[in-house]
Amino acid sequence: MDISQDAPAQLDGVLVLNKPLGVSSAACVGVIKRRLGQRKIGHAGTLDPLAGGVLLILLGQATKISGLLMRGGEKVYSGVIRFGLSTDTWDAEGRAVEGGDPDLAMHITRRGLEDALLEMRGELRQEVPPFSAAKHQGRPLYALAREGSPTPVKIKTVQISRAELEWFRPPSARFRVACSSGTYIRSLAHSLGIRFGCGATLMELTREYSHPFGLDAAVSLEDLLARPALLAEKTRPLREALPGVPSLTLQADLCRCVRHGQAPPAWAMPEQGDMALLLDERGAALALAARHHEGGTGRWFIERGLWNN
Repeated sequence: MDISQDAPAQLDGVLVLNKPLGVSSAACVGVIKRRLGQRKIGHAGTLDPLAGGVLLILLGQATKISGLLMRGGEKVYSGVIRFGLSTDTWDAEGRAVEGGDPDLAMHITRRGLEDALLEMRGELRQEVPPFSAAKHQGRPLYALAREGSPTPVKIKTVQISRAELEWFRPPSARFRVACSSGTYIRSLAHSLGIRFGCGATLMELTREYSHPFGLDAAVSLEDLLARPALLAEKTRPLREALPGVPSLTLQADLCRCVRHGQAPPAWAMPEQGDMALLLDERGAALALAARHHEGGTGRWFIERGLWNN
């Protein structure tokens, strides 16, 4: 496909995309790259094709902060679970397998399901789905599963701060969960199926929030393609993507130092915290600076350059 004539030049910032159902996160990135001319692009936090909602698209220099976005902040999801059905992927995209018991699913009570969700809160050890990008001996588990090879059981620890039941219409239920980055929502559904002995499958999923942005800040892929100028309008600056990192606007002489890889002197840096986002006089991101503690004193260094040459 040709780049739209109305597409902006390469941007730097975070686009909050309302990912459509039925397409992969990588496919969304590819469309924006090809149709809207954003050659330097990535994303933070993959959504399966089954899922929709907030997908953070990183443009230009924002691709350099993906680790920070993935590391911190909560995510909020809402979804629908169907009890009495088991699939090999633990969601609606898989094929049905043994373990689902529709009759037993009809005996689940609302109180029992609310109690099960309540017990998930806090630190939770969950099994990684066999069809996932987690790796074993350098190969993703989904590759092993697709070729029929045994997939090892992998366990990871996540944090669940909220898990609530929105409605319950046996054999289905809608829930909302707030969790740490890297949580497998399919695994939550699967573990509930094991708890009640009837199997369970994730049928629908929406990511409502990915720190620090929610659906209220999101734009659809359809609207972006219809009105390419929206891309520049909707792209958020790096300082908004890192609300927990103090921003510091520098004068021209200090900007020149930063562009040569030198951190500003300590007197010009924040007294609190160990990281700062340095901005030029126009408010554009220059660099991430970090304070390294050596011998009881803290020295500032340029952790990541964010300026355009």
